[in-house]
Amino acid sequence: MKPFKLALASLAFASALAAQTITVAAAANLKYALDDIAREFTKESGINVKIITGASGKLTQQIMSGAPYDAFLSADVEYPAKLSNGGFTTTPSQVYAYGTLILWSATGADLSKGVGVIADPSVKKIAVANPKTAPYGIEAMNAMKYYKVDDDAVPKIITAESISQVGAYVTTKAVDVGFMAKSIVLSPEMKNVGKWVEIDPKSYNTIDQAMVGLKNGSPENQIAAKKFLRYMGSPKAQTILKANGYVLPAKK
Repeated sequence: MKPFKLALASLAFASALAAQTITVAAAANLKYALDDIAREFTKESGINVKIITGASGKLTQQIMSGAPYDAFLSADVEYPAKLSNGGFTTTPSQVYAYGTLILWSATGADLSKGVGVIADPSVKKIAVANPKTAPYGIEAMNAMKYYKVDDDAVPKIITAESISQVGAYVTTKAVDVGFMAKSIVLSPEMKNVGKWVEIDPKSYNTIDQAMVGLKNGSPENQIAAKKFLRYMGSPKAQTILKANGYVLPAKK
């Protein structure tokens, strides 16, 4: 091959490498934090990251149906375990963060009562992510049971597809209160919207969020996805997660 053609071929190969993109399926609570982490990862690796967010259960169904995602960051450990047991993963499940549940209102509901405000007659609509597919929705139900307001809540609950839809309901004042991930209300887009309070963690199960690499993508993307998952444990990614309200796993 002539030197000029060889140079062109080398440039084309380098361009192909630089343009590599992996697709990461992520629980909706990660929407803002993961954008920042992916941006930093791309700066350091040259690998682009396309992020698809949704309820963990729905994303799991999509993965099991063949969706070409390269990695999955769930809001719990159960869905990654299900994928691992089904032979869909390339890495062991690993907890990358612990989530925090909060109660959020843009209508002026009296949040000084905490979860007890659910029983207040002035609170007529409560947004909860679908407990069938969203781990934060499951823990919202557990918190209401713990505070014995679940019976009061039943006729008021508006079921959202994911944490993102809970956010839409709260910010548009379609509901009086919503159970939300702390990571969302700390984001620049939401930090000045309404008021929120943390829910006592003793009232719900630990929200241990786990990640896995997936077999659905190309072999090249599987390698790149493993790099991304390793990056989730880097000091820069850990700093971003912490700034977004997540509790980090203890260092081994």
